[in-house]
Amino acid sequence: MASPSPHDRSRKDDDEDDPVDRMISRTGCAELHYAVQECMAEHQDWRMCKSQVQIFKDCMMNFQIARKEQLMKQRQQTPPAPS
Repeated sequence: MASPSPHDRSRKDDDEDDPVDRMISRTGCAELHYAVQECMAEHQDWRMCKSQVQIFKDCMMNFQIARKEQLMKQRQQTPPAPS
C-alpha cells in the first residue's frame, strides 16, 4: 500500500481540528495562509511564492502588533493586586 503524498494539501475532516489552522484563523490571516499553501502545492518552489509569503507575513505581523497593544492596554487598566 502506498503512503500518502506529503504534497497532498487537500483539506480533510481531521484538518479542521488542527491547532495551527485554528491559531491562524484567529489572526484573520487564514485566507492568505491558504494562498501560500496553494502556491507551494502548485509550484513546488517557495521562490515562486515570495509575494504570497510576504503578504501573509505582513498580515501576521500586523496581528502581533495589535495583540501586543491590546495586552499592554489590559495591563494598564488592571489594578495591582493587594498585598
